[in-house]
Amino acid sequence: MNETIKKSRLIERGGQVEMVVGDDVKKSRFFNPDLAPTRLSERTWNTWHVAALWISLSICVPTYTLGGVLTTYFGLSMMQAVAAIVVANLIILIPLTLNAVAGTRYGIPFPIFLRSSFGLTGSNIPALIRALTACGWFGIQTMFGGMALSRLVGVIVPSWHLLGASGDVIGFFVFGVMNLYVVIRGSESIKLLETLAAPILAVVCLALLWWGLSEVPLSHLLHQTANQNEHTSPHFFAGVTAMVGYWATLSLNIPDFSRYVKNQQAQIWGQIIGLPTTMFMMAMLGVVMTEASAQLIGHTVADPVSLIGAIGNPLFVAIAMVLIVLATLSTNAAANVVSPTNDLQNMAPRWITRTRAVLITGLVGLLLMAHELLKQLGWIHSDLSIESLLSNWLLSYSSLLGPIAGIMVADYFIIEQQQLDLIGLYREDVYPRWNACGIIAFILPIIATGYSMFSPTVHWFYDYGWFTGSISGGIIYIIAWKVKAALQPDR
Repeated sequence: MNETIKKSRLIERGGQVEMVVGDDVKKSRFFNPDLAPTRLSERTWNTWHVAALWISLSICVPTYTLGGVLTTYFGLSMMQAVAAIVVANLIILIPLTLNAVAGTRYGIPFPIFLRSSFGLTGSNIPALIRALTACGWFGIQTMFGGMALSRLVGVIVPSWHLLGASGDVIGFFVFGVMNLYVVIRGSESIKLLETLAAPILAVVCLALLWWGLSEVPLSHLLHQTANQNEHTSPHFFAGVTAMVGYWATLSLNIPDFSRYVKNQQAQIWGQIIGLPTTMFMMAMLGVVMTEASAQLIGHTVADPVSLIGAIGNPLFVAIAMVLIVLATLSTNAAANVVSPTNDLQNMAPRWITRTRAVLITGLVGLLLMAHELLKQLGWIHSDLSIESLLSNWLLSYSSLLGPIAGIMVADYFIIEQQQLDLIGLYREDVYPRWNACGIIAFILPIIATGYSMFSPTVHWFYDYGWFTGSISGGIIYIIAWKVKAALQPDR
């Protein structure tokens, strides 16, 4: 028994590996219990739980507004926008299911998985980039959730409206605390929230879509597309790239969730069932309801919170706002708090606990949204909108995250042949502190993307940044490993 306690060992069952943690790992500076591999008994998520996760992640205000982003900033027709969203989500399924494999097999979260391709310390570079984008999305989602919460309180307490925009700011802080509390409670709390929210939200969205199509016939939307300018294909593919960027973050940190899944079939089918179908429904819902808004309130509104708030029926508004709060909470807690919580712990596992990491996430999200909050309070004046922020950010950070996805897939499936040294990922004697191959394969595509932004001849490299970045990152990583193996035969 002493030998078992002193030295970690592995148990493999049904293609999944469990690590029995010994003193050799517990004493490592790269270990803490929250980052430890999940035990086999903790891997309880089945196909429905994974599908429910994606249904809950996809049903939120930002996905509703994606069609408007594509029509306003990329010049697509509404049906072209729907097509771009569907194509993008079918594409993003590839890295999602591939990067989830290691999480399901070894029970490891995203930053631990990165240690193989970037090194024990080097893993902090991509992890913190992912954490920063998650904190940004946390702020954006919390803004929408806070608005809905404020509208809900306004229905119950009419005098609340006297606060004006200040009520939305208060809602921001209250809603943010709700999200942080769910994640602090742990994975089972998230699982319960997603499982309960998914069917409710899916039924409501389908009902709204059915109602919207009765107000705005599909033939009307198709007629719009038929009359669209013929020269939109370059904008269409740029729109696809931006929509790939929407889930580019989750395609990296999907191991944070797949580490709780029973088997590979459950994670693959759960994602196939949950993601593209729900995103198609939300894209159609956003397009149809935006068109229907002109008949409902006399002018076009792309933001569902503002649209519902303008309808005026108190009971309808109250029910709708409860659903929007639920939808945003289920999305925000899972997509934008779980990842930075793990990523921040990876910086200093012995000092940054889960609770501390959650609180840091909330603070960074607040700081990133400080401009918008101050603008709502009337303390500063700015023309910068959430919609323009989304359109520029989606395209830019998809270029930044693409190489990371390509490197992760190349390392696990080609270099490591799906065989990681699980114990070595937490100790200091197997993997290097810095994996030069990963660092080089990440930096070179970023340099190329930066250059292409200002070069008309290769601007396409930036326009299609997630694709060019992921492909070039993966190829450079493999070449770098081949060169390293030739120069240093022993790993």
